[in-house]
Amino acid sequence: MDQRSRLLLKALVERYIIDGQPVGSRTLSRHAGLDLSPATIRNVMADLEDMGLIASPHTSAGRIPTPRGYRLFVDSLLTVQPIELGKAEEMHDRLQVTDPQRVLASAASLLSSLSSFAGIVLTPRRSAQFRQVEFLRLGSRRFLLIIVTDEGDVQNRILLTERDYKSEELVEAANYINHNLAGLGFDEIKLRLRQELENLHADISALMQAAITTSETALCEDTDPVVISGQRNLLGVTDLADNMDRLRRLFDVFDQKTSLLQLLDASSRARGVQIFIGGESDLVPMDQLSVVVAPYEVDGRIVGTLGVIGPTRMAYERVIPIVDITARLVSGALHQLSH
Repeated sequence: MDQRSRLLLKALVERYIIDGQPVGSRTLSRHAGLDLSPATIRNVMADLEDMGLIASPHTSAGRIPTPRGYRLFVDSLLTVQPIELGKAEEMHDRLQVTDPQRVLASAASLLSSLSSFAGIVLTPRRSAQFRQVEFLRLGSRRFLLIIVTDEGDVQNRILLTERDYKSEELVEAANYINHNLAGLGFDEIKLRLRQELENLHADISALMQAAITTSETALCEDTDPVVISGQRNLLGVTDLADNMDRLRRLFDVFDQKTSLLQLLDASSRARGVQIFIGGESDLVPMDQLSVVVAPYEVDGRIVGTLGVIGPTRMAYERVIPIVDITARLVSGALHQLSH
């Protein structure tokens, strides 16, 4: 493609994203910033159509981008709009919450509100190991077990015991567990407990066994792997809501989540923002959808993915930095909570 063709394609995609209507040669001549006649523009548009970058819907004289045209646009023609400092600070403040699950829920909500589409977060696979436990007395023979995972996630569970325990016994049990068993798999923990019980004070062995059993249940129970916010925003998108069958398929995507899990899991294998365009990528569950995603990290290790689901006709130059900065802020928030 020559420079003229690239500029006309860029102008056509940008105008179509704004208006949602097929773009004709006269409209393009006004917005492309090139001193070209409508006839010349028509010739270039015919070439772009032959290359599979634009298409003519029905009998309209105008053209719309194809998935291949969108791909060329986002890969090499897009001018990303930086987020204003004040907006970035506001995003940072909204993610300053007290536990990892609330960080992820806040991130999904933030992505939805800033993009006006749906925000989605693939949550980290829950660790089957704990970093630390602590006992807190709630009453006679009733204790709160606080479990901290390797990722900094905190789980609280109530323990009811057959007898009461003194404060020093609670400290002794927690110290033993944290010093000798933290970071191990539960099968190994149970084996070591069986082997070492005779060396422990019988008075606290039952407490420790109850704590380990409760911790295993808490850390291995099923959690929703995907957090979604703002699905209803897509009801206002003409490209999606003007067709009832399309709308049903859209909400099946959100209800079943299988295809979203596959896409988000695949995208977590690469760093940086990735754009999946419907009709081009088999990972996107509908031709009319695009997904802009980025991975987030804890201590330099990718643990999940987040992003925006919206129509193929979305303002990519605005959504991309929203997703990029949110991923960085979530990584920072989770790092703070894990240390």
